[in-house]
Amino acid sequence: MADVYNGVLKCPTGIEGLDEITGGGLPRGRPSLVCGGPGCGKTLLAMEFLIHGALRFDEPGVFVSFEESAEELATNVASLGFDVPALIKAQKLAVKKIHLDRNDIEVAGEYDLEGLFIQLGSAVEALSAKRIVLDTIEALFGGFPNDAILRSELQRLFRWLKDRGLTAVITGERGEKTLTRHGLEEYVADCVMVLDHRLADQIATRRMRILKYRGSLHGADEYPFLIDEQGFSVLPITSLMLQHTASTERVSSGIAPLDTMLDGGFYRGSSVLISGTAGTGKTSVVASFARQSCRQGERVLFLAFEESEAQIARNMHSIGIELQPWIDQQLLKIIPARATACGLELHLTRIHKAIREFQPRAVIVDPISNMIAVGSRLEVKAMLTRLMDLLKNRQITAVYTSLTHAGSSLEETELHISSLADSWLLLRNIESSGERNRLLYVLKSRGTAHSNQLREFLITGHGIDLREVYLGAGEVLTGASRQAQEAAEEAAALQRAEQIQAQERELERRREAVEARIMALRAEAAVDSAETETRIAQERRREAKLLADQRERALLRRADAARTGIKGEQP
Repeated sequence: MADVYNGVLKCPTGIEGLDEITGGGLPRGRPSLVCGGPGCGKTLLAMEFLIHGALRFDEPGVFVSFEESAEELATNVASLGFDVPALIKAQKLAVKKIHLDRNDIEVAGEYDLEGLFIQLGSAVEALSAKRIVLDTIEALFGGFPNDAILRSELQRLFRWLKDRGLTAVITGERGEKTLTRHGLEEYVADCVMVLDHRLADQIATRRMRILKYRGSLHGADEYPFLIDEQGFSVLPITSLMLQHTASTERVSSGIAPLDTMLDGGFYRGSSVLISGTAGTGKTSVVASFARQSCRQGERVLFLAFEESEAQIARNMHSIGIELQPWIDQQLLKIIPARATACGLELHLTRIHKAIREFQPRAVIVDPISNMIAVGSRLEVKAMLTRLMDLLKNRQITAVYTSLTHAGSSLEETELHISSLADSWLLLRNIESSGERNRLLYVLKSRGTAHSNQLREFLITGHGIDLREVYLGAGEVLTGASRQAQEAAEEAAALQRAEQIQAQERELERRREAVEARIMALRAEAAVDSAETETRIAQERRREAKLLADQRERALLRRADAARTGIKGEQP
């Protein structure tokens, strides 16, 4: 199994991170030199190179030791979970100790490595080995009288390895002013790795650097690496670039009013900074976020630099935020550690390892400001920048808390990383009417139409609540001042209501009076109308009576004229 990079065949080491910074692994069929001081991890890296080759890539290997026996090596790596005897029994790995003193390689004043080559060749042929380790080269060439002979024999050894197509890892002790004790090995090897175990301010840090790699591009920076119960791992953090995707999915903060302020919550994969002085409730906010994420079935990694797991669970229980059930369901993993327990790079490596193993969708770091005790502000900012890039690259939503100090600028963090955060929430205490109350507001939220209001922030027995704040005399009112303002407003509202009710009653009285007058006028009009109609009827009857009388008189007159023969009046 081999990859080609710029024409160079690669042999993967199987070590997390190392294959990435080497562009696919070590040069296949060529020797690589691993140098460093005592305790830096040279032998372990070389052993893992062989073990991963045997288990993962079906490439048997030979470990040649010039100092330790096979039993000692097996015991040393057993604590890391590697079963060397089982691999030896399965003929996947061979461990051979070779002890050569000067008399064994000196013949008639000349030096001859044929005896060594015979032993190496026998071990390689027995397994059809593809990989080999020589640990350490100083033990082999320590007796050489001058550099010319040493260089010649080194070239001869490396040529012997190349001719057989063996991918070799050769370890070497670091010299006082050179990479190796003799200062020649690095010139002969095709790839040179330098391991460093340094101590600064009583804090130990392990770092690796690829000093040389013929024919291939490679990471040239220093990379932190970790040796723990699972072996050797490297974090190539500086290789990450601003090429992560930007999700439009929203993630709830666990506080409904805050989600409203943020137009729906945080973006998936964004970096959220929560800053404030001591006691403002930063941990309570991130605990609400953790609980909500767990409710949605997402894993949350909680990195605590001030409190233990039990203390966090207890404290959050007191305000109605239950975390222990999610811990028991393995959806929430709290990793407590003092910031001063190790160096910045080791912290970053451990975080990377925890993320790789737990596979969270959200990460909480509480608080990042404690890191200032481990390194300078510039170093801490660089470390956090790489952490943010790592999480963004994996689309992991990250929430960081930062402690600010009373009297300092509220809109400034001690580590000056606010510009790196996508969303920034500020919590603060205010003093008024003889009490302290909390406020929360959103300083920024990239890509989100967010609220510009200050909200009163309450920590209650059932979690966190944000209340609409009252404004009076140009300032935000909270606590007792707010209660007084509410009481005053309620009294004023009651007075206004009473005034309105009095006005409504007066209006109703007037309406009723008008209606009464209208009814009286209508009654009077009805009486007048009836009397008028009666008079009209009487007049009509009187007129009709007169007409009837006239007709009757006319008839009577015509009758009298007919009887007497006298011509009377015409009717």
